[in-house]
Amino acid sequence: MSTPSKDRYAVIGNPIGHSKSPQIHTQFAEQTDQDLTYEALLAPLDGFDAQVREFAIDGGKGLNVTVPFKLDAYQFSDELSPRAERAAAVNTLIKRDDGSFLGDNTDGAGLARDLEHNHAVALAGTKILILGAGGAVQGVLGPILDAKPDSIVVANRTVEKAVALANQFSNDGNIQGCGLNELGTQTFDLIINGTAASLNGQVPAIPDTLLNKNACCYDMMYSSEPTAFVRWAIEHHAGKALDGLGMLVEQAAESFYLWRGVRPETSMVIKSLRP
Repeated sequence: MSTPSKDRYAVIGNPIGHSKSPQIHTQFAEQTDQDLTYEALLAPLDGFDAQVREFAIDGGKGLNVTVPFKLDAYQFSDELSPRAERAAAVNTLIKRDDGSFLGDNTDGAGLARDLEHNHAVALAGTKILILGAGGAVQGVLGPILDAKPDSIVVANRTVEKAVALANQFSNDGNIQGCGLNELGTQTFDLIINGTAASLNGQVPAIPDTLLNKNACCYDMMYSSEPTAFVRWAIEHHAGKALDGLGMLVEQAAESFYLWRGVRPETSMVIKSLRP
């Protein structure tokens, strides 16, 4: 009698060798006693759809999607969750019994949970500045607005992009867009860096006077060493200076829950990944 094959899951991207997702989901599976495998898939830049189809034929049940394929996954999905529709991007694919794919986006939920649950940073009633107006920011705006902040300012080097993104979400709360050079004397309780500048050791061109007392700074990027934005936050005496490792684990936990119906505990996983 043959042994039933394990359910297959994976993260797909290009590049993908750096991904911590296999390590994260393997720990989730062990912790929740789920019988599955999780791997990393390198897809050709022009071969996302074919790679997903092949994975599904070979027994794949679900995928995490990372750069540069979140828009490809959005277009590939047979149906979109409300979160994915708002984000206009998909980071989680769920293969259904009829073979179709549901696309979801867990990035914003992961960010909100990391801030509120892991770091006790309140979002409700706060003044929030978000740096950047690209796909990473669009992917998280919905869940942040759902937490009912007092206001959100989206600031970007190209002001038109910031204004357009803020207008897209204007029915969901008090949100406006501006250029980085238009921040002036405004101050904030929480600053979220959604640019990739930290990966290049840089910080967006922002004033030194943005932080309210005990303000929190959060970089959506993460690194084994403090990112450039985390260092900026420490130098400017932020109450908390955080990177995005917890967001990575929390968005993964949300994906795992969508696939398996059980929510893993995240704190020990985050601790195991922290150098």
